[in-house]
Amino acid sequence: MSHIHEKIDFTAEVFIVYGNKVLLRKHDKYKMWLSVGGHIELDEDPNQAAVREVKEEVGLDISIAGQALEFRGQEGYRELIPPVFLNRHKISDSHEHISLVYFGIALDDKISQGQGEISDDVRWFTMEELASPDYDLGENIRHYARRALEELGNKA
Repeated sequence: MSHIHEKIDFTAEVFIVYGNKVLLRKHDKYKMWLSVGGHIELDEDPNQAAVREVKEEVGLDISIAGQALEFRGQEGYRELIPPVFLNRHKISDSHEHISLVYFGIALDDKISQGQGEISDDVRWFTMEELASPDYDLGENIRHYARRALEELGNKA
């Protein structure tokens, strides 16, 4: 995890859907259920970062939901799949993240812990489990996860 700036970083996060479940991980440092994601590196765009982070953290191959526009004849120009949501939040008193939130479809549901990234727990949630008080989910995480399931459930 490299920082582009000491005060703020851009991140890409993905709510991954397989069948009728969405993947969340309990972050080891923050002890909260989150999507899968991380910092966008200087040599990559947000779409590349989203796919890379998922592969590194949970070992899944995904396709990002959505579609990029296509224009011809502009060398070095490429449209990207836009994020579904965008937010800015504090990580500490002196650092913030601007997060580009994507939805993705997993090619399978076989999770493997990635290199260097540890999660206290990683699990697939059903719509019913997202509503359960048994899991301490932030309002934004619950909302994003539900929307991902509504839009992509049963497409994998």
